[in-house]
Amino acid sequence: MTKIIIAPDKFKGSLTGLQFCDAIERGIRKQVPDVEIEKLPLADGGDGTVEVLQYYLDGEMISLNVGNPLGRNVNASYLYSKVKKTAFIEMAEASGIRLLSNEEANPLETSTYGTGELIKDALDKGAEHIILGIGGSATNDAGMGMARALGYRFFNKDKQVLLGVGKDLQELENIDVSEVHPKIKEVKFEVACDVDNPLYGPKGAAYVYSPQKGATPEMVRQLDNGLIIFNELVKSQFQLDLQNIKGAGAAGGLGAGCILFLGAKLNSGIELIKKEADFDQKIKGADWIITGEGKLDSQTFSGKVIKGVLDSMENQKLALFCALVNLSEKEREKLKVDYISETSVYAKNLYDSMLNAGKYLEMAAEEFAQKHLLK
Repeated sequence: MTKIIIAPDKFKGSLTGLQFCDAIERGIRKQVPDVEIEKLPLADGGDGTVEVLQYYLDGEMISLNVGNPLGRNVNASYLYSKVKKTAFIEMAEASGIRLLSNEEANPLETSTYGTGELIKDALDKGAEHIILGIGGSATNDAGMGMARALGYRFFNKDKQVLLGVGKDLQELENIDVSEVHPKIKEVKFEVACDVDNPLYGPKGAAYVYSPQKGATPEMVRQLDNGLIIFNELVKSQFQLDLQNIKGAGAAGGLGAGCILFLGAKLNSGIELIKKEADFDQKIKGADWIITGEGKLDSQTFSGKVIKGVLDSMENQKLALFCALVNLSEKEREKLKVDYISETSVYAKNLYDSMLNAGKYLEMAAEEFAQKHLLK
């Protein structure tokens, strides 16, 4: 019997990964009822990751009030599986730029404290494995805010306690670890991180990302200088040079903070999700792998879901289903793909394509089954 794995990303704004799986299955079974299908929806650590992990972890959403990037109360949620003692926390829930108006955005004044509160709650619930998604931040505090919520304390040269906001980096003189949450050392922390920016410098956190978070050119210089001071202190106090670690500059230096304060490993988001799905094992013996995302373009192959699927493949055939295919003939030829379907060809216009994405995906799956699965 033909074995098919359906392992897509979402169609952003139209379909979740699971809805994609269901539509493809319906289309295939209309033509070939007798086929083995396994649904393995994927994500890359960004939007849609919680739902995908819920599918594998059988967890529940935990909600609590925490501090937003400016310290105001916000209701934030994270996924927790009691059975697997695993939590998935998106820092954007508590410390994301989407929680602030344009006027409020100011990475000198924002902090990741709320993210630390979510981590603390998961630790207190007994989590033994915590996965952090760190995209979409409003912060540039090198994770000091997060660390403060977990018992780390930061002091300036006058021995005054610092809050751990972006501007405090420049004043940092000492990091006190005497009251750190005792469970941090017992937990496996993994960070979904798909950028490789260093902590500071022209390609670092401040110069590349802080202008999107409200920083003026002068603020960018201040923040970059603060990250240099932070790294120098960490080198002398902890014998660790964070600047040389790829991804340390992610999320305003939260990548560096997770390494230092949590002992975390930075990994590609898609690789972390594949591991939770036991993907490499489950695709063994499959005849076809079907994957896709809303738009197929040259960016698709830098750390996204389709790239992750390609990396795991052995001798299976690959079919791509995307709403839009924006690739040159040359780029198409380079792809090791056996079948590409652009579902928007069934639609009247973009609005129709998004509104009825499931129906058109089902139609595309029927056409695929007729061409490749009917004996």
